[in-house]
Order: sequence, then C-alpha cells, then structure tokens
Amino acid sequence: MQRFVFCLLVTVSMTLPSYAASTPEQRGRAYAKANCARCHAIGRAGESPFKPAPPFRTLHLHYPIETLGEALAEGIVTGHPAMPQFELAPAQIHDLLSYLKSLE
Repeated sequence: MQRFVFCLLVTVSMTLPSYAASTPEQRGRAYAKANCARCHAIGRAGESPFKPAPPFRTLHLHYPIETLGEALAEGIVTGHPAMPQFELAPAQIHDLLSYLKSLE
C-alpha cells in the first residue's frame, strides 16, 4: 500500500507542475486538438478536414469570442449539422476561449 501511495504521489507531482506551468491558451489548444481537430482547422492555417466546419481562426469574424462561453457551457447544438453536442466545464471554457482569442 505504501508503495502504491508513493507511486501515486510521484505521478501526480510529475504531471501537476506541467499542467500548472501551461497557459490557458496552451490548454485550450490541447483541448481543441483532442476534441475539435477531427473536423475543424484549429491552427492559423489550413483547411478544415470537414468542409462545413469553420476554421477556428475565422470564428471571431462571425461571433464575438466572448459570447461563445455560454454556448459552450450549455452545449452547442447548432454549428453544422454533423457537429456533436457537448458541454464544457468552466475551466475548459476559459482555456478554449483564451485559445480562440489568440487566433484573432
């Protein structure tokens, strides 16, 4: 049991500093890469893999980025017809909006 606790503490101590050291923009980009890049272009260049999905770098042209927070919290059900419904936690919303703002 002591060995398990020790291993758990070592693992946590190795992962938390890297998370804490990352910026909201970095965490938002990581979230976008893991959850959105299958359909959306998430970077400063490139086409979206799914044509109806707008590139993230153009979202600010259609919506004030700050106004997307409520939709992300409640679950986006519009967008394009094939977009899955999802809801983000407040910290995830902050991070993703920070990343989207960095693309403006």
